[in-house]
Amino acid sequence: MIEYLDLIMFLVLFCAIMLGYPVAFTIAGVAVMFAIIGALNDHFDFILLGALSQRIFGIMTREVLIAIPLFVIMGLVLERSRIAEDLLEEMGRLFGRLKGGLGLSVVIVGALLAASTGIVGATVVTMALIALPTMLRNGYSPSLAAGTVATAGTLGQIIPPSTLLIILSEVMSNAFQQAQIEQGLFTLETISVGQMFAAALLPGMLLIVLYIAYLLIYAQLRPSVAPAMSAEKQSQVSLQRVITVLIPPLVLIIAVLGSILGGIATPTEAASVGAIGAVLLAGFRLAENRRDNLWLIIGTGAQISVILLAAVVTVRLQKDLVSVAEYAMAAVIIVLLALSANAIRISLKRLYKAGMLGPVVTNTMTISSMIFVTIIAASLFSLVFIGIGGEERVQSIIAEMPGGSTGALLFVMLLIFVLGFFLDFVEISVILLPIVVPTLIIMGHDPIWLAVLIAINLQTSFLTPPFGFSLFYLRGAAPKSITTGQIYRGVAPYVVLQLVGIGVIWFWPEIATYLPDVLY
Repeated sequence: MIEYLDLIMFLVLFCAIMLGYPVAFTIAGVAVMFAIIGALNDHFDFILLGALSQRIFGIMTREVLIAIPLFVIMGLVLERSRIAEDLLEEMGRLFGRLKGGLGLSVVIVGALLAASTGIVGATVVTMALIALPTMLRNGYSPSLAAGTVATAGTLGQIIPPSTLLIILSEVMSNAFQQAQIEQGLFTLETISVGQMFAAALLPGMLLIVLYIAYLLIYAQLRPSVAPAMSAEKQSQVSLQRVITVLIPPLVLIIAVLGSILGGIATPTEAASVGAIGAVLLAGFRLAENRRDNLWLIIGTGAQISVILLAAVVTVRLQKDLVSVAEYAMAAVIIVLLALSANAIRISLKRLYKAGMLGPVVTNTMTISSMIFVTIIAASLFSLVFIGIGGEERVQSIIAEMPGGSTGALLFVMLLIFVLGFFLDFVEISVILLPIVVPTLIIMGHDPIWLAVLIAINLQTSFLTPPFGFSLFYLRGAAPKSITTGQIYRGVAPYVVLQLVGIGVIWFWPEIATYLPDVLY
C-alpha cells in the first residue's frame, strides 16, 4: 500500500475538504500527516521541508501578490458605496424595453462590475438584492432570472482584473519555468500578470456575447419567460443620469487596465491606483452637496496630473547637479501630491462617517488572509506530495493518456471541471495545476492559451452544484420564492455556454494569444 501513498494522500485531502473544516488547515494537516507516515516508512525525507520557510518568505514578499488585497479593497469600496446599485438601475431603464432586456442589463452590469471590482460574492449578492426582484416582478422565469444573476456575477473571475488571473499567472509562470528547466533551457521566459490580463480580455468578451445571444434568442423564442417591461413600469431614461453613472466606473476601469496593458504601471501599482480611485469615487458618492466636492475634484485632478507627469518626466534630486527647472518640477509634484492626499483624506473620512470603512478593511483582511494562507498550505502540500513520488505518477498518467497531447489536455480539463464541483478555484490552482501544467507545456501546449482555457474552466466551478460559490451567494440573497432547484436549472444553460466558450478558444487559440502577442 505504501507505493500508492501519493494517491491515498490526494484522496484523503478530497474527503477531508468535504467535511467542511477550514480548507487551509485541512491542506496543511493532511500534508503533515502524510509527511510523518512517509518518513516512518522510509518513503519521505524530512529534509525536503527545509525548503518550506523559503517558499513562505517568497510568497509573502512577492510583489505581484500585493495586488490581491488592493483589488479587493477596490471592489469592496465600490460595492459598499452603492455605485453598483446605480449601474444596475440605469441599465435596467436603458434596456428594459427589449425582450430579455433586463437580463441583458444584468450581464452588462456584471461585466462592468467584473472589470471594476473582480469580486464574485459582492457582485452576485448586489445583483440578487436589486435586479432579481425587478426581473421577477416583470414576469421573468425564476430559473432564468436566477441563472442570469449567478452567471453574470462570475464574470469577475475571467475579466481582468481578478484574483483568479493573478493567482493563475503566478502558478502558470512557475510551471512554465519548471517545464523549460526540464527541457534543458537556460534562458527562462516567464508569464506576467499583464500577459494574463491581456489574454483573458477577448475570451471574457466572448463569454459576454454568448450570454447576450442566448438571452435574446431565448426571449424571442419564448417571450413569456423574459418579457419586455410594460409601459407603465418604464421610467424615463435620462442621458445625463446614464453618463453620470457610467463614466466614473469606466474611467476607473480604463485607468487600471490601460496602465497595465500599456506598460505604464505594474499590476501592483495599477491596483493601488484602482483602490485609491474607488475611494475617491465613493467620496464623491457620499457628498452631501456639490460644494463639498470641490477639494475632491481638485485632488483627483492633481492625482491624474501626477500620474501623467510620472509617465513623461523623471525628477531626481539626488544628483550632484540639479537644475532650477528640476527643483521647480519637484515643488509642483509635491504640491500635487499634497492636494491628492487631502482628497483621499476627505474620502476616507466620509467612508468612516458612513460606517463603511471598518467593514471594508475587515473584509479585505479576511479575504486576503484566506487566499494567502491557502497558498502557503498548498505549498506545504506540494512539497510532501512531490517528496512521496506524486509528481512522477501524475506525469506518467498524463503522458500515457491516449490521443497524445490533445488527450492529455482533455483529461486535465475534465479533471479540473469535475473537481470544480467540490473544490474552490484557489485550491485547484495551487494544488493541482503546479503538478499537471509543466507536463502539458512540455507536450507542446502554449502556456498563455492553456492558462485561458483553465481560467474559464475554473470560472465554471462557481456555477456547478453542489458547492458552486455563486450558487451559495445567490441562495443566501435570493427571495424565498426561488427554490434551489430553480437556481440549478437556471445556471445549467450557462454552464453549457461556458463549455462552448472553451471549445471556441480551443479551435481558435488566437482569441487568447492575439493581445499578448501584440502588447508583449
